[in-house]
Amino acid sequence: MDTAATAPPGTGAEGATAVIGGRTRLLARAGVLRRPEADPYWLALALFAAFTALSVCRYRRMATMSWDLGIFEQAIRAYAHFQAPIADLKGPGANILGDHFSPITALLGPVYRLFPGPVTLLVAQAALFAVSAVPVARVAARLLGRGRGLAIGIAYGVSWGLQRAVDFDFHEICFAVPLIAFSLEAVIRGRWYPALLWAAPLVFVKEDMGATVAAIGAVVWIRARRDPERGPRAVPLAVALMGFGIAVSALALGVVIPGFNGAGSYDYWDKVGSGGEQTGTIPFGTALRTLLWILLPTTGLLALRSPLLLAAVPTLGWRFLSHDDHYWGTDWHYSAVLMPVVLLALVDALDRVRDTHRPWLASYARQLPAAVCGAALALSSSMPLYGLTQGATYDKSPQTRAVERLLDRIPDGATVEANVGPISRLTSRCRVLWVGATQDIRPDYIALQEPPERTERQVIEYAGQLHPGSSYTPVGSTSGYFVLKRG
Repeated sequence: MDTAATAPPGTGAEGATAVIGGRTRLLARAGVLRRPEADPYWLALALFAAFTALSVCRYRRMATMSWDLGIFEQAIRAYAHFQAPIADLKGPGANILGDHFSPITALLGPVYRLFPGPVTLLVAQAALFAVSAVPVARVAARLLGRGRGLAIGIAYGVSWGLQRAVDFDFHEICFAVPLIAFSLEAVIRGRWYPALLWAAPLVFVKEDMGATVAAIGAVVWIRARRDPERGPRAVPLAVALMGFGIAVSALALGVVIPGFNGAGSYDYWDKVGSGGEQTGTIPFGTALRTLLWILLPTTGLLALRSPLLLAAVPTLGWRFLSHDDHYWGTDWHYSAVLMPVVLLALVDALDRVRDTHRPWLASYARQLPAAVCGAALALSSSMPLYGLTQGATYDKSPQTRAVERLLDRIPDGATVEANVGPISRLTSRCRVLWVGATQDIRPDYIALQEPPERTERQVIEYAGQLHPGSSYTPVGSTSGYFVLKRG
């Protein structure tokens, strides 16, 4: 073919070659977008953008939900400077390893050193949650086809458990979610060694994760025994993983945590079993409702046909054994680690019923990926991600700006006693203590978010009750926020 003859008017052969080369590059880029194997990564990128926007916009509006963001920032800030992970919000000089065994958060130390501030933690969490969608969507597409795989990937990415966790500021379980997802993907594909290697680091996420490691080891043991080629070598390693998970959890609960907290015990024992002060006994209806939320909209109950669901038993067990009603329901971040388990159990179950001789089951299985995707998207209309469709999510009000200016009047390096509202604006540059838990320390400043009916005089009187003999004078107040200075 004569390239010069096909060139646009006014161009020669070189110009035509450039045009054709440009078209080739455009077609190549379009081909990348159409490649099925790229779907999980595009999905993860979209989820990362959505989760980041949700978290950062909430931070900008000072809509922090708990003190956890401040606690983890204090610990990670210490890791970033090669210091012991002291979280003064848990008590002056409290080592975070004496509260929960979560040394994996030290991995964020170098990133925090480069980009100090709570937003770094929120973005890192968004990235970890988003990455966890890759193995879910990837193995679903591999076994069920591109369309059904993408549907399940979307259902996972916008699942209510992940949305609740993103909405809960930062928590160490953001590391557990991708580790579980990659491990169980490897289980489904019969890749026993990667499955074990992905599961093992879970013991460094939190002390209860050792039981989940053991459960994944049990799943590998069950599945590997049916693999005549690679199974015999994987079975003893799966048993070893079970022992490893239990041993590390026992060591963390009985030795490490008591050794770091100075009390010689694990503070959360009183929330399970028969010890401690009880806030109530979990009602059967609450447990059933939570189980249905976990299994019905996400899997249509078909996940019950997969042994992968065993990996959810430890988390459900300690939650339902607890006397703390915060653990029983569907709020907060407690169900995030269950989302990769149930969605991958669904993928496994769909693959297992592919050749079923029951027409009703085959028909149900064919429609289920689209159904769970639709359910997840429909539920999102009442979930945190829906906020991204509302203009108010992106606005920083004048009241918020006024509060930030007020808190900026507290100098760097000051010791501050605070409650939830001001914490995340101070932990990156001040020593922050929880209100009423400063022990013998008399803070330089007190920063509080109070109900609208609270007056400045009442706040000053409250400061006097917190620290008898000390005098605190007002620095300023706005929109329910008060800052007092000692002296």
